[in-house]
Amino acid sequence: MSLRSQFNIGETESVAPGLVPGSVRTIDNQAYRELKARLHQTLLDRVNLKAMENLGEQQLKEELKRLVQELLKSENVVLNDAERRAVVRDIQYEMTGFGPLEPLLADPTVTDILVNTSRQVYVERFGKLQLTDVKFNDEAHLMKIIDKIVSGVGRRVDESSPMVDARLPDGSRVNAIIPPLAVDGPIVSIRRFSAKALAMDDFVRLQSLIPDMALMLEALAKSKINMIISGGTGSGKTTLLNIMSGYIDPSERIVTIEDAAELQLQQPHVVRLESRPPNIEGKGEITQRMLVRNSLRMRPDRIVVGEVRGPEVIDMLQAMNTGHEGSLTTIHANTPRDALTRLENMIGMAGLNQPTKVARYQISSAISVVVQVARLLDGKRKVVSIQEITGMEGDVVTMQEIFGFRQTGVTKAGAVQGYFHALGVRPRFLERLHVRGIDLPETMFDPNRLYEVTT
Repeated sequence: MSLRSQFNIGETESVAPGLVPGSVRTIDNQAYRELKARLHQTLLDRVNLKAMENLGEQQLKEELKRLVQELLKSENVVLNDAERRAVVRDIQYEMTGFGPLEPLLADPTVTDILVNTSRQVYVERFGKLQLTDVKFNDEAHLMKIIDKIVSGVGRRVDESSPMVDARLPDGSRVNAIIPPLAVDGPIVSIRRFSAKALAMDDFVRLQSLIPDMALMLEALAKSKINMIISGGTGSGKTTLLNIMSGYIDPSERIVTIEDAAELQLQQPHVVRLESRPPNIEGKGEITQRMLVRNSLRMRPDRIVVGEVRGPEVIDMLQAMNTGHEGSLTTIHANTPRDALTRLENMIGMAGLNQPTKVARYQISSAISVVVQVARLLDGKRKVVSIQEITGMEGDVVTMQEIFGFRQTGVTKAGAVQGYFHALGVRPRFLERLHVRGIDLPETMFDPNRLYEVTT
């Protein structure tokens, strides 16, 4: 049975609120939202939803277009061509996508979408936040969109579980928090990922790092050096992790472990694992630590943890120390030294009663390199430091910086000025690279070579 057969077009003669049949003025925003909501509800009441599921996306959009146009005609709603196209488009968004969020999700310049209740939506473009004119009809409308997002990945959000992490079909990361925790109404934060995966050459072109740093990171990834990428929120940790994972040999078996799957590895032999929250009865939770432990039984060549944030760190470090070389992960921290401190604190969260020195020794023996990324004042992301962990001196983990970025000022336009440079340190891991057939030029460690950032 077709969608059209579910309609009795022409039954009603009602007029959209705020509109007069035969008038030529354009519809105001409130009347437009009311019209769109009413048409949407009419479609839901009359359309055969089972038939919808059997149609292809383009066929469904065309059918919805015809149905909406017939409804508008039957109700004698006077709209100009632009408004008529907008109504059709928005109804298509509601029925096949994520409603008012669809135009933002289709905009390649938008990197973050921040929904602050149904009345306010911000986006981030080029590192700067901007207020949009996007609004939802009401909180119930926003909640329907949230439910549609989280149910698509088998998760739920309600008063008993008012916080949820999920992902969109394109891999974008979603966090939602609803009342009673969100006082003013539902809040949604969407971290988007580029439809075209960035490569290291793009990082160089965008002056996020210099060619020498890119060459070193490529060599480290190929040589199975354990690394951790550290940085703040939105600094580009996951993006850099995706790029570095691209240097892993296609013959290797990679197991990825994440809270919400967002990594986009391109190798042919990738096994993706995702944690699971407890069900409505508080049972069935699968944590990242459980997944890390299980991954060790899956014969991985590499273990990639999207982000360490808790007790799973102890199992990850043990894996790195027991033959799973070349493992990668990210961590929230402002400096490489802070990253080590956070790792130490996470080991304590595992409930192990061991001396601090033992925990620090585990960290220093498991991880060789810390890559620090940051989002600067002008919104641009940069690799601001690459540091090697050299071992222990007494109770202290020792590190040496190989490359760094130094900010020297800000232009009148707000662009950050500065330069990349080597610190003149010859890394200890060069011997490991040489054994694996990779030799880096000695000139790249010359501290007198400065690479200024141009605006």
